[in-house]
Amino acid sequence: MEIAGRRLPEGSWWDWEVIVWDGGQLRPAAGYDLPSHHGLEIVFTAPGFVSCLSAFQDPVFREPTAEEGARLRRALGETPPVVVAFEADGGGPDPVSCLIAAEGLDVLPGLVVRRSRVRAQVAPGLRDWPGPPLPTD
Repeated sequence: MEIAGRRLPEGSWWDWEVIVWDGGQLRPAAGYDLPSHHGLEIVFTAPGFVSCLSAFQDPVFREPTAEEGARLRRALGETPPVVVAFEADGGGPDPVSCLIAAEGLDVLPGLVVRRSRVRAQVAPGLRDWPGPPLPTD
């Protein structure tokens, strides 16, 4: 499988879920048991255009069409360095077309174990900080 001219490592990249999506990056993760772990992350840096589901299955990456390129030029004023187009199973009867444009792309293979949502909710954080030390006399 290839994405924007980069070959993805061998693996079972059936399920995909966006784990980070903010102004600085779009980071979908892939694997075959996403609630437990994932083995691949694609990091789009400085995404300028995103038309993509937050979760999808079995993407088929392809070159963007001329119409998609024109759509990006209208929206962004130029064609960005990284453009990724694909069709994926979004859970409906027909595949969904997706288009992502960004300044950069990194492929990060490696196993990432996910904590259960229950454990994540009870994990200590800033809100649990007990405050400054008590004065000693």
